[in-house]
Amino acid sequence: MAYKNKFKIAVAGAAEEHVCSKTATKLAEEVGKEIVRQGCIVVTGATTGMPHYAAIGAKKAKGLSIGFSPAATEIAHVKKYRLPYDAFDVIVYTGFGYAGRNLLMTRAADGVIIICGRMGTLNEFTIAFEDEKPIGVMSGSGGIADELNQIVKRPFRGRMNMIYSTEPKELVKQLIKLIKKEKGRL
Repeated sequence: MAYKNKFKIAVAGAAEEHVCSKTATKLAEEVGKEIVRQGCIVVTGATTGMPHYAAIGAKKAKGLSIGFSPAATEIAHVKKYRLPYDAFDVIVYTGFGYAGRNLLMTRAADGVIIICGRMGTLNEFTIAFEDEKPIGVMSGSGGIADELNQIVKRPFRGRMNMIYSTEPKELVKQLIKLIKKEKGRL
């Protein structure tokens, strides 16, 4: 399978499911599948929770998933951070901890999808927002995702490059449209 010129879509979200809606894990897996079905590559923080479910979805759809780990090595990824590796086709061991990993992962992507989330997801969101990346928000998934519409109204500066949806297929479709517009491919 050729991966040249495919968009890379990062999935950022809660590593712990208890802060999310009851349907968030199913939504995350479906987002991973839809990213692949619509011809793109899944990128995540190589962690548990929503990013892991998105990578599982990518695997089920026979697509490629790339994880950016906070660890410097595979051993540290598994033993120190206690993070999964089974659903990822490629893991980049950054060695930069969570904050550094978030920056690299977000910058490596063409667009970002937020599903549920806590403080780390908010960090990934603000990096994407400041970089003016196209952002898709899975509304109704819980956590920070359901707060973003209000958050961006307060300190808004720059152009709004965000979309919201409760449907994975539509969210991915509209995000790809934003990415294409951003890259002049429409």
